[in-house]
Amino acid sequence: MPQTLSNEQLTAIANEYGSPVYVYHAEKIAEQYNKLKSAFSAHPTRFYYACKALTNVNILKYMKSLGACIDCVSISEVKLAQLAGYEPNEILYTPNCVDFNELLEVTTMGVRVNIDNLSILEQFGHKFGGSYPVCIRINPHIEAGGNYKISTGHIDSKFGISVHQQRHIARIVKTTGLHVQGVHIHTGSEIKDIGVFLRGLDVIFEIATHFPGLDYIDLGSGFKVPYKDDDQETDVVTMGKQVTQAVQDFEKEYNRSIELWFEPGKYLVSECGYFVVKTNVIKQTTATVFAGVNSGFNHLIRPMFYDAYHRITNISNPGGPNRIYTVVGNICETDTFAWDRVLNEVREGDFLVFHNAGAYGFEMSSNFNSRLKPAEVLVKDGKAQLIRRADVFEDLLRNQIL
Repeated sequence: MPQTLSNEQLTAIANEYGSPVYVYHAEKIAEQYNKLKSAFSAHPTRFYYACKALTNVNILKYMKSLGACIDCVSISEVKLAQLAGYEPNEILYTPNCVDFNELLEVTTMGVRVNIDNLSILEQFGHKFGGSYPVCIRINPHIEAGGNYKISTGHIDSKFGISVHQQRHIARIVKTTGLHVQGVHIHTGSEIKDIGVFLRGLDVIFEIATHFPGLDYIDLGSGFKVPYKDDDQETDVVTMGKQVTQAVQDFEKEYNRSIELWFEPGKYLVSECGYFVVKTNVIKQTTATVFAGVNSGFNHLIRPMFYDAYHRITNISNPGGPNRIYTVVGNICETDTFAWDRVLNEVREGDFLVFHNAGAYGFEMSSNFNSRLKPAEVLVKDGKAQLIRRADVFEDLLRNQIL
């Protein structure tokens, strides 16, 4: 049975910790992780949780307890990973457009480094030669995902070294003696077509022939999770079989065993998350009926930023008649969560829940309009645990000089 939290559990949490509140379900994270682990069980595979999706240190600790490694995109994420108990060889640092000094600091921690820029690759090679192994991130020029904003493998992307710059890479490696330990690609998010991963594998296999001593290849992530009831998710079981077979076939030609790595973020935590808000006002206009809630894009920016869809339910009146509402926030900007959404009748004071709110929800929140950030709660073994208190007014002043 899929792991879900009940209306009663979510209501009790909102009453105890206030609203808005982010709620995460530990067992759903475990369910998603185990699906991946099972799908790729026929070949040595590591899963590096892309922690930019949700960095609460309690979530990081729970991921480690499941057996996951961790993918970090900033020095602070690396430090959070250390705080959560990850060993250096369990941390992959995949930055973009960072100062070279940040890479130097990361090397003092002994973590794995993934480089996606020719200039940085050359600087790194001259600094370390072959003494500090690296992974190289390639831009495969493969379109992927349903939204250009979350596609990272297209030709105009700032991510990765172009697949057409292999000769530049080879020149740097030969000149500096750089030890290339792995090759990485990541084409984007919301990938339904597993053929995208197989095309990415072809790119990696061709690159790998120039580096005879690779220990691993990294396919990034992009596994799609369903946001709507009729959404198609990535078929990880079929993908596991096809990708595993392709890697095993390549290993025979390569004459070397290589690990397969992935960096799931949204896939692991999106569906575990619930964002509970309270309805402040019902406002009827000549065009629509607004359900105005006690949150806004300061807490959940994905609908405004990515035009993302989140299923919304009224957990205070689940048996009420269906009505049509435009759900908006309390920010002094246009912060429309949903237009013309069919919901069970919404009354002032009702709790509404945004589903699939675990990834890039709290993580992208802000104090815009001097609004306070909400609490975060983790439900594990049926028990709710506060893992971040809600902001208080003093938090707004914490770094200001008075």
